Amino acid sequence: MSAYNAPMNYRIQGGRRLSGTVQTNVSKNAAVALLAASILNKGTTTLKKMPRIEEVKRLIETLESIGVQIEWSENGDMTLTPPTRFDLGAINRASAERTRSIALFIAPLAHMLGSFELPAPTGCDLGKRSLGAHIDALEKLGIKISGNEEAHTYHVESNIGKGERTTEIVMYEASDTGVENVLMAAAKIPGVTTIKFASANYMVQDLCVFLQACGVQIDGIGTSTLVVRGVKDLNAAIVGFPSEDPIESMFFVSLAATTGSELTIQRCPIDFLELELYTLGQMGLHYEIGERYLAENGRAVLADVVIRPSKLLAAPDKIAARPYPGINIDNLPFFVPPATQAQGATLIHDWVYDGRAKWYLEMNKLGANIKLLDDHRALVTGPTKLHGAEVDAPPALRPATLLLIGMLASEGESTLRNVYPINRGYANLAERLQKLGAEIQAIE
Repeated sequence: MSAYNAPMNYRIQGGRRLSGTVQTNVSKNAAVALLAASILNKGTTTLKKMPRIEEVKRLIETLESIGVQIEWSENGDMTLTPPTRFDLGAINRASAERTRSIALFIAPLAHMLGSFELPAPTGCDLGKRSLGAHIDALEKLGIKISGNEEAHTYHVESNIGKGERTTEIVMYEASDTGVENVLMAAAKIPGVTTIKFASANYMVQDLCVFLQACGVQIDGIGTSTLVVRGVKDLNAAIVGFPSEDPIESMFFVSLAATTGSELTIQRCPIDFLELELYTLGQMGLHYEIGERYLAENGRAVLADVVIRPSKLLAAPDKIAARPYPGINIDNLPFFVPPATQAQGATLIHDWVYDGRAKWYLEMNKLGANIKLLDDHRALVTGPTKLHGAEVDAPPALRPATLLLIGMLASEGESTLRNVYPINRGYANLAERLQKLGAEIQAIE
């Protein structure tokens, strides 16, 4: 059995107030985007401070299997040297299927290969979710994607980069990965590609900064219209800096709010957390935002945030995610644990994913009072006294992590079984929580 298939569980003695300082790690979503983008470069790419998480490890295993040479130093810096030709016949299918991020390889590989098959991911169980946004947009750039259900693969036919072109693409969905695939396709097409209704989320901005370092001109970073002036080829020593993860920062914000703890969370990407913090402030949470400073990529704005113990009230209006600059869809689940400790009823509207809201009901096994009004709306009534329980981790990253927060706030012993979904996005989480005073152990 491979290491990532070995079961891991968390045993928790909850109900403790935590204290101390924790630093936000580099973003999973930015890291995987830059890993995919490294395929575009025929030279050596160096990515700084790459997080040692399962999602990144699966992509590394996949890249190595098709010929990429990778060195990963103790300080997290990673160098990637591509082969003269990619060998998809040798692809590590088991690793590729373990990550939804494998879809980000479509556009970079399309520049190298005319026709190829790529394993389709199993990924998070978030209900029906297709590559529709990728398929429609990439077809305008000469990449056709179809699915082979029997082989569980994507079939890609590429006619990309045949001469200079000017293309305008309207994204019918503000898909983060969809826009990233289009950006990587456009990066090596001489001419102008305009992407309208684009996601302006943090990982998209990080990818844009990386592509700029590669010599690609991109206007409109941080807005919903991106104008890309592609280059014919990329063959240079490139250094990329994935920035810190606002979703990880939000995990610790939610943890402090739910457990009534005082925590200092360093290196928070504040542009992607201000609305979340303001919303929690409307629920009575006391917090302080420190001075702003820049991340290593020279663009992302960071700040240290202090969360104070607070008496919480239900949100005055429903809480729903929106494309940036709204509440991040990945941050939405982190409002559920604090809402269980807030006086009154809070409506969480998880409109993007079909079926994710059902996982919020797992908190009821800890004593929460959550009702599912429909597939997308959950009503959380509080405050409730949470108690320990033994529960299987949901197969989706964020719902699994909010259940961990609930267990850390629960009186008594809890066991969260099969925490691989959490390890996809968080490195050494148990050890970091222990340093804050949590009694948590990783066990087999």
